[in-house]
Amino acid sequence: MLNPHKDRLERRIVGSTNRWRIPKEPFCGDLLALSQMCKAVGIDFDDIMKNPDRLCFSQIQNFFTENCKNKSIQNREPDVVLECMGSKWDLHRSQLFQSETLTKLYLAALAQGAGSSVKDMERILQDQLPRKIKERSPMKRMTIYLKINDPAVTRVAFATALKHLYLSEVEIDLNDVLGVLASAHILQFSHLFQRCVAIMMNGLTSSTIKNFYLAGCKYKEEQLTTACEKWLEMNLVPLVGMQVHLRKIPQELLHKVLKSPRLFTFSEFHLLKTTLLWVFLQRNQKAQTIPNLEAMQTFFSSLPRKCCFLEQDAGQSLMPLFLCLRLHNITSGKDLEMLRHLNFFPESWLMRITASHYQALENGGDMAHLRDLATQAVRFGLLLNQQYTTQSKTIAVYGFFFELKGVKHATNSYSFYMQRIRHTDLGLSSTVLEYSPVSLRAERLVKYEIRAQTLVDGKWQEFRTNQITQKFGFSKPSCKSHTLKIQTVGTPIYASFAFIFPVS
Repeated sequence: MLNPHKDRLERRIVGSTNRWRIPKEPFCGDLLALSQMCKAVGIDFDDIMKNPDRLCFSQIQNFFTENCKNKSIQNREPDVVLECMGSKWDLHRSQLFQSETLTKLYLAALAQGAGSSVKDMERILQDQLPRKIKERSPMKRMTIYLKINDPAVTRVAFATALKHLYLSEVEIDLNDVLGVLASAHILQFSHLFQRCVAIMMNGLTSSTIKNFYLAGCKYKEEQLTTACEKWLEMNLVPLVGMQVHLRKIPQELLHKVLKSPRLFTFSEFHLLKTTLLWVFLQRNQKAQTIPNLEAMQTFFSSLPRKCCFLEQDAGQSLMPLFLCLRLHNITSGKDLEMLRHLNFFPESWLMRITASHYQALENGGDMAHLRDLATQAVRFGLLLNQQYTTQSKTIAVYGFFFELKGVKHATNSYSFYMQRIRHTDLGLSSTVLEYSPVSLRAERLVKYEIRAQTLVDGKWQEFRTNQITQKFGFSKPSCKSHTLKIQTVGTPIYASFAFIFPVS
């Protein structure tokens, strides 16, 4: 038969008494102990019985931290000894309550120590309150033990973390912040942990990005990993791609950044060179300088030619990285010639790129195979630093020539736009004309978007136009795009121009 009283609260014998408690309750003592603890903490016992979940460890911890944080400890002797990492650290009970780990160790030591009855614990906890300062009886110094297995925790970092129990604004060196973060995680010292995260987010550089990102993954700190991804989206090509620190970027992080629609690059070919350089540095761990393009081409061309690099065993795991690139948007004849001689990409990829270019040229520049501006558009970028008032770039795509421009006006005021120009305005000596066809069409339908991003006080500001479809001619006003006007104190400003030539 089914038990009709299955949901009824069952009594449980505790010790030699007949007291009972509710099973699966959040507290670990009996009702008498609960009553005494509520009395010490100043919580209404009847309210707790109506809602047992109200009594939790963090509430007790917060209660004593709040009541003890303003007390002077300058004239008090340390009353807790922490043995950890082969050292002994003298602490005060009133300070260790900021750490959840130390609080648990301390309360566990009280419960397990000889003569630590419930009444003793009540007296000890009540001794923490300000009204008991004058009548506090001397307590025997207690020793607690903590074992640390995290290799990121050093004695210096751990000492810095313990120092924060007493001084909230202790300076943390950027070189030590990883160890202090790991110490704060072990101590469950949330205030210090979040302070370390903030320092790391503001200290992202080419040399720190790897370790900070891995720390964010290790401790599941999404705020930190997201900050690393956004920083690298902007700086992969213009900064990290110029240094050997590029070698340290984890493949997982690189893959996320290459897939991002916010990724900044001067051109698709610049992004390709950066990704090729990452592969080169992985294959040449002893290289301490950045090779030029010819040196990389020589290296990849010297590999066995039975098949391309990406189809070899060493290259197959890297295939997802290069599938993120928009190789079909590399339109320069010189750059395409380099791709053919690199022995890096499958022949089918090169044939597909060539076919798409042939089709576009045959149809007056129409990019029939491109639909989504966010994931397929041709993209170019300008980097506007504080010292420049104007930045411009001339580009050529399927015989159409455009000037991309960024202008600084008054203080903190900028504008970005693109305009169509005639090939005759470039001059015969222009390198843009080299290997480039020339279209004689008077009008060109363009779908485009202009975006600008900059970092201000640790947060990324983003400005953008709508996705605009416009016919570009040679005379004003049709030759000029919509202008993106922004106000910001951030620098540098990463301006991106993305466009597609729709079927017209």
